[in-house]
Amino acid sequence: MHTTLVSTVLFSLEPHPLHNTLCEKLPAIPGHHSYRHFPDGESYLRIETDVQGRHCMVLADLSYPDKKILPLLFLVDTLRELGAASVGLVAPYLSYMRQDKRFAAGEAVTSKTFACLLSQYVDWLVTVDPHLHRYHALSEIYSIPYRVIHGAPLLAQWLEDQSEILLVGPDAESQQWVSQVAEQSGHPYVVGEKLRRGDRDVVVSLPDLAAWKARTAVIVDDVISSGQTVMKCIDSLQKQGIEQILCAAIHGIFVEDAEQQLMKKGISQLITANSIPHPSNGLDLSELLLAPILECLETVDDLKRFNTDCQE
Repeated sequence: MHTTLVSTVLFSLEPHPLHNTLCEKLPAIPGHHSYRHFPDGESYLRIETDVQGRHCMVLADLSYPDKKILPLLFLVDTLRELGAASVGLVAPYLSYMRQDKRFAAGEAVTSKTFACLLSQYVDWLVTVDPHLHRYHALSEIYSIPYRVIHGAPLLAQWLEDQSEILLVGPDAESQQWVSQVAEQSGHPYVVGEKLRRGDRDVVVSLPDLAAWKARTAVIVDDVISSGQTVMKCIDSLQKQGIEQILCAAIHGIFVEDAEQQLMKKGISQLITANSIPHPSNGLDLSELLLAPILECLETVDDLKRFNTDCQE
């Protein structure tokens, strides 16, 4: 490893539970900055840590991205202007992956636009379980080095000591996550079918669960946003006589009062990874993030040495 980690600085766009842990484990210097708004709503930013010649990273969960993207771009661009050796992005949750095609005439394929924008400002990207559906890899839209971490091992570890479990994926898109967790934890699983009529109007149907009625159902998905899909899955489970229901996800966005609605539906436990700060965070991603971050830093160092050699 050529990168001198003590010269690496980690900033957080906003306070995040992973920041202190990553600073300690990498190790990295905590980066400090001031951010506020002028009376007319424009942003003020000041970097308070010396970044000259240092590799810099920005930790930012990109949920609710429209209010974060300008502050993020101001931050990473200022770091580069102040002489940072490189600027990487650690985005435990990566937004704008949903609109991966033009479903109706005239629609913006925002995933491509967002990826192009970030690729212009950062040197590398580390993220956790991006919602890949029609894209097979981030390289289809991102033009920078990246690493993708999968949270299935954390879910499997959480479940490995529990018995009489049935894992449930609410729809076809959850198949990849629930199958990985099932393989690593040794529990059986089923996957439902979802009919979406609108953003908040879905129907979930499950196969016959008569053989599993005595088991605890654990609904597994990558993202819980409005919670509508999970709630419809709960309805389908309860109709088939399954009463003990847990819910686990990598990313918990929980728009509006989604968490409260899920608890009212009767789930006994809700757990998420700490990609997005939330009281349900029970799975720590920090250990999984370390190696990919170091690999990206090494890639940046190799590229800079190569470019230097070519110029000599």
